[in-house]
Amino acid sequence: MSRPPPNPSRARPGRRTARFTLADRAPVRRPHPGPACLRPRTAEGRAQPALDPASARHDLADLKQLADAAAPEELFTGQWQNRISVLDDYKSYLDDRWNEGFTNAWKLWEEIVPLGYKGSYQRVRAYLHKKRTSPRPVTARPPSPRTVSGWILSRPETLTEPEQLQLKTVRAHCPELDALTRHVRAFAVMLTERQGEHLPAWLDAVRQDDLPSLHTLAAGIDRDLDAVTAGLTLPWSLGAVEGHVNRIKMLKRQMFGRAGFTLLRKRVLVAQ
Repeated sequence: MSRPPPNPSRARPGRRTARFTLADRAPVRRPHPGPACLRPRTAEGRAQPALDPASARHDLADLKQLADAAAPEELFTGQWQNRISVLDDYKSYLDDRWNEGFTNAWKLWEEIVPLGYKGSYQRVRAYLHKKRTSPRPVTARPPSPRTVSGWILSRPETLTEPEQLQLKTVRAHCPELDALTRHVRAFAVMLTERQGEHLPAWLDAVRQDDLPSLHTLAAGIDRDLDAVTAGLTLPWSLGAVEGHVNRIKMLKRQMFGRAGFTLLRKRVLVAQ
């Protein structure tokens, strides 16, 4: 028994009654390369293929880069540029010696070897040769702010020779960082050696320099000067209390949703 044809009027609203075919889709328009009779001919008499728009844009970008370059060095870009080298930590020392007029590559290589340099002499020679031949001054890449902060917050005796040289160069070029380093290290000495009696003198020295961040810290210390002085002087601290609080929180998290306050109290009292 054959089924009756579907009635379009009884179709549900929003439901398709027929499938789309490839013929129903809008054709994709692409730029026509033009008739073959108007294209340039090869030696065999065949029409040359049409120019791809994507490749044309790529060629125009290359031409623009070549036209905008003021020097050949600006074209040296790619994955091999600005790579980390074993000489990076010693370039600041080489730059200082170069500015002093000492340009002998072999002697400079002999000077940085006792400082911990493990590279070859050819690398030092190539760096100095680049300084001689480059029209623009070649200097070491400056360290990042995070790196400089780590040097300032570290004990001076824990820094390596290259790090000490780089920090010395940074402090010489930035008086604000030099003052900040002095204040941070002075406060670290007070904190580790319990010299709270030096705190007023440290606050006065901080206020004499143009360091807004340390001025905010000094204002906060002034509001609770007695407590801060006691914390920098007395051997007692709240470390034991904080340890017990941390232990209680750990036990509470372990028992969350499993037991009540009675068992939690027993665990806190019994736990060592």
